[in-house]
Amino acid sequence: MTNNQVETREFQTEIRQLLDIVINSLYTERDIFLRELISNAADATEKLRYLKLTNNQIQDPDLPLEIYIDTDEKAQTLTISDNGIGMTKEELITNLGTIAHSGSKEFIRRLAEARKQAEDGESAPDLSLIGQFGVGFYSAFMVAKKVTIYTRSYQPGAESWIWTSDGSGSYSLAKGEKETRGTKIVLSLKDDATNYCQAENIKRIIKQYSSFVPYPIKVNGEKANTVEAIWTKNTSEITEQEYTEFYKYIANAFDEPFYKLHFSSDAPLSIKALLFVPGDNYERFGFSRMERGVNLFCKKVLIQEKSEAIVPEWLRFVRGVIDSEELPLNISRETLQDNALVAKLNRVVTGRFLKFLEEQAKDDPEKYRQFWDKFGIFIKEGAATDSTHKDALVKLLRFESNLTGKGELISLQGYVDRMKEGQKAIYYVSGSTRETIESGPYLEIFKDKGIEVLYTYEPIDAYILDSLHEFQGKKIVAAEQDSEDLPEANLPEQTASQEEIPAEELKALTEWFKETLGSKVTEVRASKRLVDSPAVVLSSFGTHSMQRVMQLMNKDFNNVPAEILEINSRHPIIKGINQLRLANDPFAAEAAEQLLENAQIAAGLIVDPRNMVNRLYTILERAVSTK
Repeated sequence: MTNNQVETREFQTEIRQLLDIVINSLYTERDIFLRELISNAADATEKLRYLKLTNNQIQDPDLPLEIYIDTDEKAQTLTISDNGIGMTKEELITNLGTIAHSGSKEFIRRLAEARKQAEDGESAPDLSLIGQFGVGFYSAFMVAKKVTIYTRSYQPGAESWIWTSDGSGSYSLAKGEKETRGTKIVLSLKDDATNYCQAENIKRIIKQYSSFVPYPIKVNGEKANTVEAIWTKNTSEITEQEYTEFYKYIANAFDEPFYKLHFSSDAPLSIKALLFVPGDNYERFGFSRMERGVNLFCKKVLIQEKSEAIVPEWLRFVRGVIDSEELPLNISRETLQDNALVAKLNRVVTGRFLKFLEEQAKDDPEKYRQFWDKFGIFIKEGAATDSTHKDALVKLLRFESNLTGKGELISLQGYVDRMKEGQKAIYYVSGSTRETIESGPYLEIFKDKGIEVLYTYEPIDAYILDSLHEFQGKKIVAAEQDSEDLPEANLPEQTASQEEIPAEELKALTEWFKETLGSKVTEVRASKRLVDSPAVVLSSFGTHSMQRVMQLMNKDFNNVPAEILEINSRHPIIKGINQLRLANDPFAAEAAEQLLENAQIAAGLIVDPRNMVNRLYTILERAVSTK
């Protein structure tokens, strides 16, 4: 073949099939083609860099290792060039005209099989688990009506070649006049793809997908990838200012990060990660639900932005990057294909982040308290929903208690460490505020015993503790539940000296209460836990916090669940009701109803105010009566 001769070849059948797939259905975003071509250029450049270290016989050894992109709006072309290893004629034919790898042939076979089975109404094989095929180059035909490649191998004395195709079924080869090693790809753009010869659009795509390619990418002579992939560097080589600037870039943020975690791992997976906790949580201020903010890279090339596979939903507040060279990708690079490996990566990254938070909580409790105030809701969400990491998440939970000041927090481990000798369980009580809890009857026995009780202000808190059942071998018990693990009161001398209602009379009184209140209670009994209050309602299932949620979800808000009523037989109100009962005074029933509803209100349950208001008027009328 002389210099002006052109050799025309047919694409291998499988390549024609691949071209049809790539052009019409493989990629969901056209922009991906540029990422693929830049990645190929970076790979060729990296191979050349390695050869320079191991081989002295290289064409044009002094050429800079850079990638060049030139746009021409008049000619409607886009050109991508590199000074990498280039290709020989044989390599052009092998790499671009045939499928040299058996795995690629298997993909084509399985794709044809899947299509046939789908046409026949049968279940098709899972084509998400395929392998890497390196067909990114063919994505150029999504936007180009013609692709021309000018290339020359790095090998001294190698000839220059021109490869041309419109992607329809054949390609041509001819000797070229490229004087330096490397590859130049010229895309003659389709009529509906001329926006890709606009420099600003190209810079936008580079910023999104290829910002961290390790070689300069110059668009019309101007460097477009100006941010360094600092996650690949040693932590000792990076300043705090560099970390902050990188966080602002990757998170599109203006604040400074609250925490940062930079780590690498070789086992069980090769990972490089740089994660940030933002300065604040805007979701708590009523802004829209956050999107996940961790981007997945493979060899510094973006594979999945805001990946939903790599971190769980409750970690959506974290920003950063994860880079793993071990990820097998499907041929479009847009979908991770090895679900088991992705799940493993998720576990490793999430576990390492939780360990980091545990270390921070231990080393700087005050800063962790600030983190908890802003982001604790996400940790709670994880503890309530993520069984895989529940043990680690539970260690991060924080609560106020009757032994802490307002705003002071304690962990479950801290609670266990200072439990009283002989204490049976970890206790908690639910309420909307600290003041509400401390004004209610449920703390009386614990004050009497000097036992610590955790305060839970939100339904999710009670849900987590209730579902946890135990921690460090200690049962977790709600103070408002009917439980054998609750302590009994040691009554103060003054209270103990108060005269109790005689046993037989007390038995008759509790039976009368049950008959009078009917289905509103499941049981009425004398209390061994009350000191100052006349009565308390206990739940035989769930917690009052969860019951309040159930009430709110029910259209009939007035449907108060039936519970156990405990009465304090030493209290003047209970004695007074008993005297009214013995005198057959109908007002006793009014007082009993009000006693129950007062106890329900103290429990935070929703009580129908209409009947109660009328009853209170009756009670007031009797109280102010002079007769």
